[in-house]
Amino acid sequence: MLTIDEIPLENFIGNGVKFDFRRFDDGHVITSSEIKEELGRINHDLNPGVGMGREATLYLTEHGVKVVGTDAWSWDIPFNYMAKKFSETNDFSIIWEGHYAGTVIPYYQMEKMGNLNLLPDDGFKIICQPINIYKASAGWVRPIAILE
Repeated sequence: MLTIDEIPLENFIGNGVKFDFRRFDDGHVITSSEIKEELGRINHDLNPGVGMGREATLYLTEHGVKVVGTDAWSWDIPFNYMAKKFSETNDFSIIWEGHYAGTVIPYYQMEKMGNLNLLPDDGFKIICQPINIYKASAGWVRPIAILE
């Protein structure tokens, strides 16, 4: 897997699309069918370029999404819900399942983003160049949305 200083910067500039999943209860794991439903609601077809659970993350990456972002603390469900599900099932595959989907198809994620409510659902560009930290697994960004 490439470290943050080795990733081509063109991966971090592209078209943006915003999904609104506020209708779901806390701890809900988004599925690929819910992503398809949201894409239908905003009348958007995924195109290679940019971009929760494993299934949803793989759906996005299989359709060419390379970068995703969320205003939540993590791409995955909050840890307290993850821990509760694990204690009920003893299923290790639910631990950080969205994150670990990147071992199948690499992708990059931004967390704790602000002002997403100001973006349209579709029709904007995003630039999110990471800070170049030698051999790091991650780096911070200052994402910029360009509204057309």
